[in-house]
Amino acid sequence: MRIKVFTDGGARGNPGRAGCGVVVKDEKEKIIYEESKFLGVKTNNEAEYLGLITALTWINNQSDPEVELYSDSELLVRQMRGEYKVKATNLKNLWLTAKNLSKSIKIIFIEISRELNFEADELANLAMDRER
Repeated sequence: MRIKVFTDGGARGNPGRAGCGVVVKDEKEKIIYEESKFLGVKTNNEAEYLGLITALTWINNQSDPEVELYSDSELLVRQMRGEYKVKATNLKNLWLTAKNLSKSIKIIFIEISRELNFEADELANLAMDRER
């Protein structure tokens, strides 16, 4: 099964009230899973990673999917590809968790523009709005 996974995370303030969103689509572009999660007080990058971890946790419960994972976070995508080092201490454990969760998945990380990530972005914003 080939799926497209869109993740986003954000914080109002940095750090601030944070949320993440995940949208999963099947081969026909039909949404098969979505999640909007309030994260408490986090940085933007922590929220991006927590969105990724949320998605990877869901993916690991599926039967051997091939995954295209889309994010508008340059830092997250390039760290997951191994192009950037993880220097921030608050991200190291999140990165390690994401790497471990992605070990057994056939996954390609793809950086996209914010405009193309609008569904996951909307879910992240809904999560932040719910906890006002």
